[in-house]
Amino acid sequence: MSTSTSAERQWFSVWSSAVAAAGAGSLATIAGAILYARFFRRIPTAEAIRPSMIARKAWIKGIVTSVGDADNFRLYHTPGLFWRFPLGFRHVPTSTKQLQNQTVHIRLAGVDAPEAAHFGRPSQPYSAEALAWLKAQIEGKCVYCQLGRRDQYGRIVANVHFVPRFLPASLFTGKSVSLEMIRAGWGTTYLQSGAEYGSVGKDEYLRVEEQAIATRMGMWERGTRSETPAQYKKRFAKDPSGAESKFQISASHKVPQKRTTSSLISLLLSWRRPTRGRQRSK
Repeated sequence: MSTSTSAERQWFSVWSSAVAAAGAGSLATIAGAILYARFFRRIPTAEAIRPSMIARKAWIKGIVTSVGDADNFRLYHTPGLFWRFPLGFRHVPTSTKQLQNQTVHIRLAGVDAPEAAHFGRPSQPYSAEALAWLKAQIEGKCVYCQLGRRDQYGRIVANVHFVPRFLPASLFTGKSVSLEMIRAGWGTTYLQSGAEYGSVGKDEYLRVEEQAIATRMGMWERGTRSETPAQYKKRFAKDPSGAESKFQISASHKVPQKRTTSSLISLLLSWRRPTRGRQRSK
């Protein structure tokens, strides 16, 4: 009987070890799958971004492969490691054919840039300069994007940041691309429904815009007489022909007008000194 009990114990020990090993293997497989999906799975297009990622405001990083307009671009997602020298064995495609259906369409959050010519509409003044600025800043470079929402065109509206200088990007965020664009005078604060401002906040966007206006940066070189992107879109929405009308400066953006010499002379001639008392009649 003791021999039978010893054999049973030995069998149970072997069976328990096998079950434990299988369980550990399953847990490792599940953990590996979760880690891969969370940190190493490459997202090819905007359509592949899951709603849960947008809901939790997830961050993705990648290389900007092209800038199509002054407020949107294409991002090649580069998750995980081994994308850069000296250990870089994963590479970003360079040809148009290789990049087809392999980039995420990103719309910059918080900024509205001058509109380029499209849909038969003429371009706005400064649209070319705004596009050139954005290209110089991000094209071919790595950026970090905090996902905000999906817009009506299927693009991902994201708070985009430069790679921080001298600091680990995993712990610190660089400057906001949208905020720097407004600071340079090549965009206005986006104030329509669904606006996203990230950790920077709407108040900071408006403060930087006011500063750019005051210093006549970029599109503000003529003061606030320039038509903003929002006013441009509103004009064409009201009248598809975009009929020109005298541009009205909004009360919040009025600039003081300097008095001319002729206006000062007219003012002096019309001014009458009040008499100290009523002259007595004879």
